[in-house]
Order: sequence, then structure tokens, then C-alpha cells
Amino acid sequence: MTPVSDNRVYAYNQPHLYLLARVNDMYSRYASVLTDTNTAHIFVFGLGHVIDADEVKGKKVHRVKVGGWSQARYQRRVGNAHHEHAKEVIEHLTQIVREDHVSHIILAGDSVVIPLLQEQLPPEMIPMVEVMKLDIHASDRDVLSATLEKLQEQEARTAAEKVDRLMHQYRSRGLAAVGPHETLEALANGQVEELLISGALEKSHLQPEDVEAIFAPEIPDADGETTSDDPRQVSLPDLLVTKAKQTGATVTFIEDASLLESTGGVGAFLRWRA
Repeated sequence: MTPVSDNRVYAYNQPHLYLLARVNDMYSRYASVLTDTNTAHIFVFGLGHVIDADEVKGKKVHRVKVGGWSQARYQRRVGNAHHEHAKEVIEHLTQIVREDHVSHIILAGDSVVIPLLQEQLPPEMIPMVEVMKLDIHASDRDVLSATLEKLQEQEARTAAEKVDRLMHQYRSRGLAAVGPHETLEALANGQVEELLISGALEKSHLQPEDVEAIFAPEIPDADGETTSDDPRQVSLPDLLVTKAKQTGATVTFIEDASLLESTGGVGAFLRWRA
């Protein structure tokens, strides 16, 4: 089961997508290849558990005396077998990436075959790959735990780089917006390409009048008017995530709250500037 902090029930006139989107982001779908020179186990993980698992077996090359094989000939046979195994593994992995919409790949296992796998990777898959050491006999649960930790470390580095790029764009008056109000306005205009939102923003709220000032034409009351007397506060993260989903923007959660602290916990890369 995917861990969540608590159970929640909502009844309101806007969907609450923040928690679902955050859990999906924290436990996004990825593939892991655990292999030696003969056998590869390919796992697809998502939402904290194994979604699928496949095995690819190559041909073993045995040393025999019949025919008087030379050492060089034997080594060529071994090398060819390793290359064929790597090729077959990557062909199978490519199909999995395409069919399961995998966004990250972790290669682990024998140090001899990992470089061979990397040589066979299609260009579009190379940026998706991380390499790590892992016992070829590790259990499914151990593979999940180790690879998820590796993936989260990589995503933490990517998050820091992304926030640095956001701030550089914003300071140079490029395609970026920061702060709740400016980012919400950009979302209302359909300008946002990627929304960056801090995990610390979960309990933040806006007053109804602040929301109406930005989204008034889109929030009718029961009589079809564009204003509302409902005094209930609006969840800021839910509003941000919902509007991002409605406008086709990517949502990226920044788990290190300090990275977006100076921006009020939110910023965005823009498609265009008004």
C-alpha cells in the first residue's frame, strides 16, 4: 500500500487534487533492471509497489575441450553472448517504457554488463537512466526500497537545479513567475508550462475574495452568477494543482521546503509572457 499521512473526506465545489498529485509524484512509475551477464529481472514500480516483473535470459557459454578451442575464440564467444544479452534486455526494456509510460530507469547489477546495456540504449532513453550497485540476488522488496531511495536522491538534485533555473529566469524577466498571486494569474491565463510547488504549502489557504479577483469569471454560484457569498477559505495548493491539470501544465513537487521559501512556496515556468 502507498503510505499517506492521514485519511480525508472532502465535499466542496472544487476537486481536491493536491494530495493525489503529490503521492503520484513521490511514487511515480519507473523501471529497474537488475542483471548479470546471463539473466535480467526487469521491474516496473509505481505508487510504492511492484506493478510488473519480467525476466530475460541469455545463452550461457560453456568452456569445452572438444575441437580444441583457443582462449581467444572462447573469449569472443563470451563477448558476443554478453552483447546479445544486453541487446535483448534493452529491446524488452524499450517496449516496457513505451507501453507502461515509464519516466525513469535504474540499471543495477553486474559491472560487466551495465556498460553494454548503456551502449544499447536508444538516445531518447539515455536521460532517463541512473546506475547503481545492487546484489543480483536481492528480493523484490529490497530492489524497490533501494531503487526508490536512489530515485528520490536524483529527484532532489533535479529539484534544486530546477529552482535555481526558475529564479534565474525570473530575475532576468524571462519565462517565469513566482509567488502565489502571480502564479495563480499565470495559471488563469493558461501561461504555465510547469508548476513548481513546495510540499510545505499543503495547509495554505486563500480568502474567497482573493480567489474571485483572479478566477471570478470561472467560479459561478448556485444561480449561475460569477460572485459568491461563501465565506469558506480555499485551499491554495488544491487550487494551484487543479488549475494546472485543467490547463495541461506539468506539476512538480519540491519536497525541500527551503528551496521555494523565498517565493511563498510556489513558482512556474511559463509558455509565454503577457
